[in-house]
Amino acid sequence: MNIDDINDLKKEFEAMTGSCTLTPEQGRQEQDEEDAEDIPYYVEELQKKLLAPSIAGVYLTRIDLKRIADDLEESLPIKERKPMLRALMRHTTSKATLQEIFDVMNRYIDGRALIYQELIESFPASAGFFKDNLQKIEKTKQMFVRIVEDFEELEITDEPMII
Repeated sequence: MNIDDINDLKKEFEAMTGSCTLTPEQGRQEQDEEDAEDIPYYVEELQKKLLAPSIAGVYLTRIDLKRIADDLEESLPIKERKPMLRALMRHTTSKATLQEIFDVMNRYIDGRALIYQELIESFPASAGFFKDNLQKIEKTKQMFVRIVEDFEELEITDEPMII
């Protein structure tokens, strides 16, 4: 096989697959649209507050989210944090499931809070910063409680709302 044969074969292949291949950006956009349709109402609030360390008081990494999913025996690919959180929360259909997810998240957050407390004890000059983060962590936990309380379970047999 010579170089011209290879080039011809490559052109045929590109012509055949050209219309059905996606650029990474197109695939990401389609995935985002697909994800937006399937996510529960509270996920947007979680994305804004939980994934922002300045609001939550703690930074949850992609590995943390992966470990949370593993603890819940869920399969979760490592991506950006927002899609990972969406994927983790997508299939919550009951308060018990939602509470279980938040319980596992609380364990990870509490681990960070313990580190903050140790840093306060070891470095008293930094107490102001870490106490502020500990207060934010408590607000984040209260947000979890509120979301669980507001969660409405829907069953397949439920009647649709009539307006």
